[in-house]
Amino acid sequence: MRYLNWLLRALLFIALLGFAVKNDQPITLNYFFGYEWQSSLVVVLLLFFAAGAMVGVLAMLVTVLQQRREIARLKRDIRVKNKLAGVGETQQIPIQPS
Repeated sequence: MRYLNWLLRALLFIALLGFAVKNDQPITLNYFFGYEWQSSLVVVLLLFFAAGAMVGVLAMLVTVLQQRREIARLKRDIRVKNKLAGVGETQQIPIQPS
């Protein structure tokens, strides 16, 4: 399985390298107020892909942090209930949700 994983990574790298080599034409991005930026098509695509990935990660970050807080709170509740029930750390009984 490990060799198949490396083979797929190598094939993906070769495909992306071929894409980058074939799309090296210079392009011009025009902004407001007459600003413009000239760069290679591959560089522009890579930058916009990275920016989109960062926006997606930042959009998920709030939800992930809320879930981590909820998990920590639930673990604390289970520890407190086990302590009140007199159950030690090694022999925890499952607690049904209420």
